[in-house]
Amino acid sequence: MFNEDQDYLNNDKFLNNQTISRLIKIIHHHPNDVVKIFSLLKLCKAISIFEILDFSTKKKIIKDLSSIKKMELLNNLSVDDRISFLENLPKNILKDLIKYLNKEEKCKILVSLGYPKNSIGCLMIPYYLAVQKTWSVQKVLDYIRKEVKNSDVIEIVYVVDEKGKLIDDIKIREFLLVDPNTKVYDLINCQYTEILNITDTEKEATKIFSMSNRISLPVIDDQNFLLGIVTVDEILWILNENYREDFQKIGGMEALNQSYLNVPLYKLIKKRAGWLILLFIGEMLTTTVMQKFSSVIEKAVVLALFIPLVVSSGGNSGSQAASLIIQAMALGEVKIKDWWIVMRREIICGFFLGTILGLTGFIRVIAWHKIHLFNYGSHWILVGLTVFLSLIGVVLWGTLSGSMLPFIIKKLRGDPASSSAPFVATLVDVVGLMIYFSISYFLLNGTLL
Repeated sequence: MFNEDQDYLNNDKFLNNQTISRLIKIIHHHPNDVVKIFSLLKLCKAISIFEILDFSTKKKIIKDLSSIKKMELLNNLSVDDRISFLENLPKNILKDLIKYLNKEEKCKILVSLGYPKNSIGCLMIPYYLAVQKTWSVQKVLDYIRKEVKNSDVIEIVYVVDEKGKLIDDIKIREFLLVDPNTKVYDLINCQYTEILNITDTEKEATKIFSMSNRISLPVIDDQNFLLGIVTVDEILWILNENYREDFQKIGGMEALNQSYLNVPLYKLIKKRAGWLILLFIGEMLTTTVMQKFSSVIEKAVVLALFIPLVVSSGGNSGSQAASLIIQAMALGEVKIKDWWIVMRREIICGFFLGTILGLTGFIRVIAWHKIHLFNYGSHWILVGLTVFLSLIGVVLWGTLSGSMLPFIIKKLRGDPASSSAPFVATLVDVVGLMIYFSISYFLLNGTLL
């Protein structure tokens, strides 16, 4: 594809005439020459490629670039891309690179990197369009034209006082629809309510964004000083990451926190083994229960035929309930104080769902016996009734335990997503067998037993 004598590496004209995708291919084919290639690229092209490359390649480039090129590249990266790169570097390297940033960019990075994980500070962009209320609309428009090149978010203009405290936020269209001589204070209504506090968590920010129709929201401190903004893009990214993590937990494993194909095989096994061992130990209790009722099974072997049917129905209903409650908790629709309401609803749901499945099972026994597909013996009605009542009890227990387990884990300050579907199913299996055999013994004692 390329001249094998690599003359192109010394030809800046050749490199800068290539498309971004072609340059990426050159870098992938010649990883040892990536620094040399970057030193010959124009700034706009270098930035576009740098944003696409993987972290290890970026680290190599920044480490070996000349000081001038390093300063030029770091100061002209977008705030998001610069923060995303720098926050993953070791502290000693980070400390060295920050000195290459100019005063304004250095301030942005220090603010963004100085807040705890999962806080708004980590998502905040310390750049925004801020004006004072004494300005004219014409001055605001001139300011926007000058500053917009440094920002991708220009939907909102923030009005601050001399100290930098937030007074109001005004949509940019408001400035376009009035006379240029109009003063900003004439447009102020001080009715803004959608703001984020620097101490808010990502979860709280997600709730506020879900109730607003904005692509960005201001971030203030306890004294109402405007510190920056958070965009909806960041919130969508957080939602996607949390969804993937919770989905994996609900599936009965630890969160991978990276792409499936990029996870080392040993790590993938380690992440899955812990839960599987725990679930296996739990399922061993089902063996204990069956051993306890082995005499019942020996006298009425027909009961063993319905064990998978009854137990799996309870597990399925429990997994359903757990998934619904975990999702409702994640969206803020259900809180711990609502446990009693949820319990009442799930008891009613469990009873009717169990009745529906129980009737289906009862009809199945009757139909199979009547059309001679299987002979359930002279007490087939009692067998069908056992299946009917057992399904009501097991499904009721499944919905109740599946819905209450997330509340219990949440109360213990755990992650409700940990009440995974396999975990609920295992819990229901053990108790479900006890319910099934207890009802069987009660109904069939003196006949089959």
